Amino acid sequence: MPESPRRAAETDPAVDTVRLEGVGFGYADAPGVLRDINLILPRGSFHFLTGPSGAGKSSLLKLLTLVERPVTGRLRLFGDDVTSLPRRAVPAVRRRMGVVFQDFRLLDHLSAFDNVALPLRLAGLKRDAYAGDVAEMLDWVGLGARMGDRPPSLSGGEKQRLAVARAVVSHPEMILADEPTGSIDAAMGDKLLRLFQSLNQLGTTVLIASHDEALAARSGARLLRLEGGRLTGGRS
Repeated sequence: MPESPRRAAETDPAVDTVRLEGVGFGYADAPGVLRDINLILPRGSFHFLTGPSGAGKSSLLKLLTLVERPVTGRLRLFGDDVTSLPRRAVPAVRRRMGVVFQDFRLLDHLSAFDNVALPLRLAGLKRDAYAGDVAEMLDWVGLGARMGDRPPSLSGGEKQRLAVARAVVSHPEMILADEPTGSIDAAMGDKLLRLFQSLNQLGTTVLIASHDEALAARSGARLLRLEGGRLTGGRS
């Protein structure tokens, strides 16, 4: 089950990757998108977030990536309270994450290789230090032969695989993925799941939002469910 307020109070926030306490979120025309969310993701944990369309899964991920801020409650990431974090400090926190957006957010003017390499370049690495890792990751997701191509020439499934490769190439402390297997076949979906599992075994915290409850069940990850803006259940 999602952590209760009592359990949240008993744990040490310094060892949690994510900690939400009484978090609420909404828009002027849609208040109550998320209501009284209490959730702890310990470091190195692996969770699937499920629920019907419109339940608030993408909104929760926007909070965790600091695209949006809670209306009520408190949000902690990597042990720090980021509820009111200044905008200038947000990029440093985001560099500790790998994010797979539902709309990919690839840079059309860059090649597949350079899209995947972007987090490593932003971290200050030189091309000769990361070129091998980027090529290996592109091979892993089946895009080794397309590394010089730009996103507009790729199919939806190829863009999705490229977005996953970009998110994981730097071995971030946390991976947040919004429907990362929605545009690919089952075999590739299972392959990407194994990639997420491998990174999790190395200590990365993983949260995947997905409608694919069969994939979630095969993952062995803890299941969380959002419905009507509330975390209503889950299992270890």
